[in-house]
Amino acid sequence: MFNVILSIVIIVILIILNGLLSMSEIAVVSSRKAKLHRMLNDGKIKAQIVLDFLDDSNPFLSSIQIGITLIGILTGAFGGATLSTPLANIIRPYIPYADALSVLIVVLVTTYLTLVCDIAPKMMALNNPEKTALQLAKPTKILCNICAPINTLLESSTNLILKIFGSKRSEEASVTEEEIQLMIEEGRAEGTIEEEEQAIINRVFKLDDQKVDMIMTPRSEIIWLDLEDSYEENYEKIIDSKRSIFPVAHEELDDFIGVVQAKDILAVLFKKHEIDIERIIKDPLVIPENMESLELLNEFKQNKEYVHMSLVVDEFGSVLGLITLNDLLEGIVGDIPGIDEPDDPIATQRLDGSWLIDGRYQIDRFKELFKFEEEFPEEKEDNYATIAGFILSYLGRIPEDGECFKWENFIFEIADLDGYQIDKLIVRYEEE
Repeated sequence: MFNVILSIVIIVILIILNGLLSMSEIAVVSSRKAKLHRMLNDGKIKAQIVLDFLDDSNPFLSSIQIGITLIGILTGAFGGATLSTPLANIIRPYIPYADALSVLIVVLVTTYLTLVCDIAPKMMALNNPEKTALQLAKPTKILCNICAPINTLLESSTNLILKIFGSKRSEEASVTEEEIQLMIEEGRAEGTIEEEEQAIINRVFKLDDQKVDMIMTPRSEIIWLDLEDSYEENYEKIIDSKRSIFPVAHEELDDFIGVVQAKDILAVLFKKHEIDIERIIKDPLVIPENMESLELLNEFKQNKEYVHMSLVVDEFGSVLGLITLNDLLEGIVGDIPGIDEPDDPIATQRLDGSWLIDGRYQIDRFKELFKFEEEFPEEKEDNYATIAGFILSYLGRIPEDGECFKWENFIFEIADLDGYQIDKLIVRYEEE
């Protein structure tokens, strides 16, 4: 009888140890480095042990697996060898095949207890992984030290097998952009991240992939001052535009010489001096069309001598458009209405369910509007940024007023042409 009780106690201890190992494994792999670094800065030395596990996880995971495997073998051995025989003696007078049935009962009960004591600790670890990992850090470190020789042998054997089959260890980054976005979506679903916070983070990722020509104000919409014009003509431009900064050029915009701010003109007026635009011109920041948007943001931060406006030029030096700091800010936080900017392109849903959309409406916003996740044809190759750009690229020509065509589930109708520019179009989306 004593042997039976001792065996049960040993099996219970082994099952508990198995649960602790599973708890430690889930706690460590679920821990976030940022929180662990914060704990370490707060004086919790054990956090360094967990950080070491995360930096080099192979010895840790191997030691845990060795411990779980060994405990499983010992649990089966004690259960089958010491408990099945006494149980068989008890049930033999009442049930045929007592020996086989007793082994089955012992295995089922042991398996059930092992599963319960494996799942429950894992759930507990997931609720607070960093705290749990710190509590089990020292015992787990001791286990890793004990298993170090076996880990070395296992790692050598694993590397040999990988070499034989021509497989290499992955060198991918531990955290990818896609994984961060998935974590943000989970946080949004759980209510820990606000919808606007998620939108801002997603826009930052998009901004990093965008070239400046995708968010610039195109050349056709630039209001600039011509030094060959009279004072009265430039004065009217400044008053009518309601803008705060203007490129300045001689006759042609490509022959630009700088930019001037309305506040500088106003300062001259207040001093009752004669306005000489050339005397208050500031050097422009000139950037190539293929510069990335975040790179331009760094240029604005580092070059304090420039105003926060840049002229975008192509390889031949021709002006393609301009970008302000506000354009970059809108790329992160969304549209910001401004009295010194042209009206943003809009999309308006009509009574029949179709959409009236400005041709300058950006492709990214169009995708968000229709929850469309695929890429448009030649989107990256042709480097267009607006829905009008897509239509020109897809058709390969200037469309006619009222022309219709279908792509995927979208039906596009040219509603208004302004010269050769697509001003308005009607878009219908047909459900599959």
